[in-house]
Amino acid sequence: MNQNTLKKQMRDRYRRERVQKFLPSNFNVILKCPEIVAASTICSYFSYAEEPSTTEINQAFLKEGKKLLLPRVNGSVIEWVQWNGDENALKITKKLTEPIGPAVLDTSDVGAVVTPALRIDQEGYRMGQGGGFYDRALPTLPGWKIGLVHAGELTSEALPREAHDIALDAAATPSLVVRFKR
Repeated sequence: MNQNTLKKQMRDRYRRERVQKFLPSNFNVILKCPEIVAASTICSYFSYAEEPSTTEINQAFLKEGKKLLLPRVNGSVIEWVQWNGDENALKITKKLTEPIGPAVLDTSDVGAVVTPALRIDQEGYRMGQGGGFYDRALPTLPGWKIGLVHAGELTSEALPREAHDIALDAAATPSLVVRFKR
């Protein structure tokens, strides 16, 4: 079985499991992380469906005066757009909520990046939804990288990886933050 077929089968299984076990929860546990506290600019995302919810943490980032950058798909890449919390500055594209406005061209001040994942393994490698958007974006962003997963989605099973995959610095569930050794 080739790598792409294996990854597709794993994603399908992980999505089914997520739907079956989904419990709404918040990820406020990351708000006390020193890297998040120190970051003046944070890249995050708008969660959808059964993804780990970013609603509360995004609002907390804004309340703390942080510059919040959210992703917008442009072709095969993510571009980052600053969002100030105005619901009118959002649009729904397919199932994604995306910010409206000019793309931020200089992301050199990003101190932390909050990423979605279906699973994260014990070395910090993530499996995403399969579009490769974060695989392309993460290497271009400075800062501490943390993935959000539901309880039970941190795995001791090594996830398939390719040369372009980079490990995250940490993962968070609703109740804990796990840091990966480098």
